[in-house]
Amino acid sequence: MEQEHPLVRDVFPELISELMALLEDEGERELSICAWDLRLFGECGCGDDFCQSIRTSDHPQGQPYGAGHRCVPLSPSTGMLILDVVDHRIVYVEVLQRPTMRRQDLKS
Repeated sequence: MEQEHPLVRDVFPELISELMALLEDEGERELSICAWDLRLFGECGCGDDFCQSIRTSDHPQGQPYGAGHRCVPLSPSTGMLILDVVDHRIVYVEVLQRPTMRRQDLKS
């Protein structure tokens, strides 16, 4: 049986708190609420030292998101946070030029 993807709030709680606050500031209340339940499907894996982006949905790499896609740039105090949203669902969180995110240990 495949293990369920962890909640981003359990792995990167500071990121989720910040995303929720920034989304509220941008008037994106629905996305702010959705951010609480984001799952960590994987990390970007591009290898760039300035990138800590995460996938919050299953998506084939190199394929366009298609209809219903929009970007939501946020205004953090440091670096860049940009969300890819498809049909009102956050599918990717670009985390660029920011301090290293602290990963929480997950209990087995």
